[in-house]
Amino acid sequence: MRSQISNLKVSAPQFTFGSITLAVVTLACLYLHAQFAATAFAYLLVVLLFSLMGSLIASSALCVVAIVALAYYFAPPAFSLRIDDPQDLPVVVAFFIVSIIGTHLMGKVRQESQAAREAAAKLRISAADLEDREKRWQAIFEHNPAMYVMVDEAGTVLNTNTFGAAQLGYARSELIGHSILGVFLEEDRELARECIRACLEDIGQSRTWEARKVRNDGSVLWVRENAKAMLWADDRPIVLISCEDITERKRTEFALQRSEAHLAQAQELSNTGSFGWNVVTGEVFWSKETFRIFELDPQTVPSPDFVVERTHPDDRASVQEVIDRAMRDPKDFEHEYRLLLPDGSVKHIHARARVTRTASGDIEFVGAATNVTAERQAEQKLRRSEAYLAEAQHLSHTGSWSWDVHGLDFVYRSAEVDRLFEFDPQETVSIETIRSRIHPDDLPGLQEVQRQAIELKEDRFEYDFRILLKDGGIRRIHSVAHIVVGNDGCVSELIGTHMDVTEQYAARERLENTLAALRESEQRFRDYAETASDWLWETGPDHQVTRLSEHTSTAGILATGLMGLLRWDIACDVEEEPEKWRQHRATLEAHLPFRDLVYRTVNRVGSPIYVRTSGKPFFDPNGKFLGYRGVSTDITAIIRADQAEQQLRKAQAELAHVTRVTTLGELTTSIAHEINQPLAAIISNADACLGWMGRETPDLSAARSSVEWIIEDAIRASEVIRRVRALAKKGEIEMVPLDINEVVRDVIVLVTRELVSHQVALRTELTAALPMILGDRIQLQQVIINLVMNGIEAMDAVRDRKRELLIQSSMDDMGHVQVAVTDWGVGIAENDADRVLEPFFTTKSSGLGMGLSICRSIVEAHGGRLSVVRKQEPGVTFQFALPLHEEIVS
Repeated sequence: MRSQISNLKVSAPQFTFGSITLAVVTLACLYLHAQFAATAFAYLLVVLLFSLMGSLIASSALCVVAIVALAYYFAPPAFSLRIDDPQDLPVVVAFFIVSIIGTHLMGKVRQESQAAREAAAKLRISAADLEDREKRWQAIFEHNPAMYVMVDEAGTVLNTNTFGAAQLGYARSELIGHSILGVFLEEDRELARECIRACLEDIGQSRTWEARKVRNDGSVLWVRENAKAMLWADDRPIVLISCEDITERKRTEFALQRSEAHLAQAQELSNTGSFGWNVVTGEVFWSKETFRIFELDPQTVPSPDFVVERTHPDDRASVQEVIDRAMRDPKDFEHEYRLLLPDGSVKHIHARARVTRTASGDIEFVGAATNVTAERQAEQKLRRSEAYLAEAQHLSHTGSWSWDVHGLDFVYRSAEVDRLFEFDPQETVSIETIRSRIHPDDLPGLQEVQRQAIELKEDRFEYDFRILLKDGGIRRIHSVAHIVVGNDGCVSELIGTHMDVTEQYAARERLENTLAALRESEQRFRDYAETASDWLWETGPDHQVTRLSEHTSTAGILATGLMGLLRWDIACDVEEEPEKWRQHRATLEAHLPFRDLVYRTVNRVGSPIYVRTSGKPFFDPNGKFLGYRGVSTDITAIIRADQAEQQLRKAQAELAHVTRVTTLGELTTSIAHEINQPLAAIISNADACLGWMGRETPDLSAARSSVEWIIEDAIRASEVIRRVRALAKKGEIEMVPLDINEVVRDVIVLVTRELVSHQVALRTELTAALPMILGDRIQLQQVIINLVMNGIEAMDAVRDRKRELLIQSSMDDMGHVQVAVTDWGVGIAENDADRVLEPFFTTKSSGLGMGLSICRSIVEAHGGRLSVVRKQEPGVTFQFALPLHEEIVS
């Protein structure tokens, strides 16, 4: 015991001062960057020097300290107790042996040898333990269920684990030595490059990012990467990257985002917002569409008070009652109310909610708020339209109906149908009652038309019949109908209209009689003109008749006993037209030639005839005036024809007027719509004006604006009425300069509703700045309306293509203004193309055949020409060209 204490007393100072000396030597060698061998030698000297103190324990301890210092500070890798370089190991061993030998010379050789063996055993154990740890960490690196990649500064893969390479579908050898950017999706490579660069700029700082990688099979993998840069053994920086597969999470996120986007889009398209209301906590959730419906900032915290605040004053009590009842007795509710928005507009809201319970057991309402303003406004417009339709039917004598083909009863009949058939609106009309009102001669044909329409499933059909009135009169009806096919493929209903065309039939009969008389008169005067001939005459210097052609008397052209008479004694219109004869006698006195003097006289039977004469003075060789020689022509037939033509034009004008009035009946819906729009605006502005004036402090500026708008809309309605009155008015032709494009636009206003009701799309190609024409606005409007209505009717049967009507204005090759109306309807048969403009020719089952004939007469009266252009594709083009205003004037 005492010996051990003594050894300790000696060993302690020896070990203390030796350790201090070793520390000094270590610092000096580190400062001087001494080599491993030189440092070992210096350590050996220190150990041997302090071994002279005689303590084997202290010497051994110093030796161990020296070896540890050498291994830790000077054997690579630095600052590690490992010695990887085989050349350094002998130096350490030699150092240890020499130190042991030195200490043995001063102590017990046997004890130092034992210490050396113990030290060697410890080193072997440490090496084996180190190797075992390296294998465990290598196994962890290889088989960890995450991808680990080690890359250098250039992004080249230095090492990767097997799991990570397999995750991308590669072997480790296929990735090592290649750029790590190659496995990233091209769009994400720049992101990966920037993140690796950031890691290298901040050694030891972890960074995280998400990117897409491409597997070997081309599929895409979403990964979340954690990376950190560190210095390698040779102070070369590397980046260690750990990758986590987040593909499924991303798919879930994208699906959720897509679902939310679809829901938001669906709510916007349906004008329906969703909401949630926790009755216990008072928490309210609104979707984006709900905020838009209420016109509130999405940043606003919603609450039931906001709903009440935005509610129309007339509906607030009911809304508050619904909210209070939901809080007292939570039940599903459905409610409709109005919102009064800051700009004064009103919205109709339909709200529905269902009671649910949250996870914590709280009562919560989940529901939807739908903007039904359009539906409510449509209902109001529909009610107004029904009233307007009833009035329009009454004005146009057109009734609408729906007939149940199985029940043989009216599903619906308008009031005008009751008036046409003289039915009691309150009575139930049986099939026998209807048949009793139809003329017996028309009943079989009407039943056959309906039977064929039902059996053949004709989409549209027309027929005419007569109604026997209670007073014994006859009413003629033109009916247009189409079938309704049920789910079983059979015809279930007939829907159509009855139009009173009694006046049109009477007008057509009168017209036919007039035209027959005109044709007879025209033929009679044509015969006269063909049999008449010119005759020669001669007068002396006193202007008395000296010679006549011989055939004039035998043919009965002139009265007998005309020789020796003056021309003004022969004429019967001297007193009627004194100025004409005064000028004629002045011409004769001046011995000037004259042409085309027309006067009235009588023939041999005393009938008045008209003569056109032209004469030339003749002289003897000395220039003495001898009289006149000339030729006369019996133009009675021409004059009569002109008179007949004037009567024909008058009849045509009458027919054109009837046609315009009929067209107005067909356009009643369009006219009513055009008048209704400004009238509705007038009512709205008048209500607004009363509101402004009824304030405590009247807002005169706003009221004045409302009155100005009323005036504008009244002018607009008046303009529509003016156009209708102009079309309906029967007056003389008024030829004035016109812009044909303005005429076309006026027509479009009147036929817009007809286009909409027949599902026809109108397209215009009007050439700007066309020259002015000279014409009658009303008659040209009638021509264009007739062509447009014909085009609409021609496309009624079209089902396999788009219904489109094209109106064009342009300059033709002759420099005239041209208007063309093109449809894509059934077209015109080749055999009918040359006859379609003739009177009384029609391809319609109920047409008069006068519409296009009247149009041609109007166009020709304007100096133009109406023509038909058949197309290769379905449809036909009617076009007319009119001369320019300047051409007519010149």
